[in-house]
Amino acid sequence: MNDDEVILPNEELPEEDVLQEEQAAGEGMVVTPDDLPHARLVLVRDGAVTEETYEIRGRAVIGRFDETVGPVDVDLGPLPEGSYISRKHAEIRNEDGRWMLSDLGSSNGTFMMGDTDFEQIDSEIELSDGQTIAFGNVRFVFYVAPPAESESVGPEPV
Repeated sequence: MNDDEVILPNEELPEEDVLQEEQAAGEGMVVTPDDLPHARLVLVRDGAVTEETYEIRGRAVIGRFDETVGPVDVDLGPLPEGSYISRKHAEIRNEDGRWMLSDLGSSNGTFMMGDTDFEQIDSEIELSDGQTIAFGNVRFVFYVAPPAESESVGPEPV
């Protein structure tokens, strides 16, 4: 094992990631967080893409921390718009190479940009690279990247 490799305990990995780890272990491989599929949410504010990003590796629950519910993978509570986010608002996960988005029963809804306006999702949808989505009134652009290119996800710096 190299110094930069980390073996994560199974209880910390979502089921899909545990299966990937078990498959790799059977092949004598060590799975690191960098081996998981990568994506990134880039915050959009006042119609412009910001530099604020949230990385997703394999699977993430988006919401806001609450001591009665516990932590979430992507905590939007500190954002000014955070009050419109449910504790466990939505989930983004990679399933067989496809990125999927589902609402987890949020109060203010999860949306995807349609042809001309946002459309509320009521079932799981497949996400596309560069797609605009919203949790409540918090907008993001969703970017996909292979692990080796995870640092270059999102818009090019100006």
